[in-house]
Amino acid sequence: MGNSCAKGAARSNPVLEPELKPKPKPDLIANATIPSQAEQKTFKWTVDGFSSLLDKGRGWTHSRVFEFMGLKWYLQLNPKDRKSNDEKEHVSLKLELARASVKLDKVIEASFKFLIYDQSYGKHMEQLVNHNFQTASTTAGTPCMVPLEMLKTSGFLVNNSCTFGIEFIEVATIETNATLETLFVKNKNFINKAKVYTWEIEDYFALKNPSYSPEFELSGYRWYIGMNPTSDGKHLSLFLNLKKPNDLPKDSGKLVEITLTIKCLENGKDLEGTGRIQYSDKGSGWGFDKFISLEDFKDASKGYLIKGKCCIEAEVTIVGSSKTK
Repeated sequence: MGNSCAKGAARSNPVLEPELKPKPKPDLIANATIPSQAEQKTFKWTVDGFSSLLDKGRGWTHSRVFEFMGLKWYLQLNPKDRKSNDEKEHVSLKLELARASVKLDKVIEASFKFLIYDQSYGKHMEQLVNHNFQTASTTAGTPCMVPLEMLKTSGFLVNNSCTFGIEFIEVATIETNATLETLFVKNKNFINKAKVYTWEIEDYFALKNPSYSPEFELSGYRWYIGMNPTSDGKHLSLFLNLKKPNDLPKDSGKLVEITLTIKCLENGKDLEGTGRIQYSDKGSGWGFDKFISLEDFKDASKGYLIKGKCCIEAEVTIVGSSKTK
């Protein structure tokens, strides 16, 4: 389990200092309760036998799923969380939107409070949080809300029982225009052997800028290699382009494993660059802006360019496909 209290960890919202605010003393409850939305927007979760939970060590304990505004949530508690480089244990809380309520085309904008109930004096501890729940971010939390020793020596813990809660202030569902792409990666046993094309250049200095290899066919598609010096004249760019991207079905792509190589004509110490790229009708080229410095490329002792001759290879393997909707 990661250290949610680590210094510098990304947070989805500003974390305020815990605020002690007097409230009427709540009735002690023996289990999680969900008042109706007409009464309150609050979920309370009582942990009876809190010391036994501490004996379990570090880690997150989840409440049962509860519902608010037609969405399913659950509260998470880590009573022995730690800050980075600090041995002192703290109580941390997180709210998670259950997977059943996560929708690709929706963002849940929520404002809510984490609560730790003071059962003796009514001085409950609160922490205000604002978070946009979505597919990429289903959890919001308050790392190290209160030191564990403070919790154990105050009115928060009574008769080995402690009550935590969530109070929703505002929840809104926002429609988004999202694109879903599904990538299918082939099992290695069903991947065809890599295909290789070799572009042998007899006189590099006679090439136009940019220059292109003859078209060639690999793995059922037509390709060509593009090569040119960068605008600053210090590097050589190298790309592999799909000749007819419109041959791919609309809203689909091919996941292609590519290796571009400048062969060493002297000692076999080739220079290569590899990538795993999706080609589609909206993206049909991939490569390196600065594959090699022109100084090194033209240095005959390195063997890449000998008396104007050089050799470039493109290795292509289709390893998957994608579909967008």
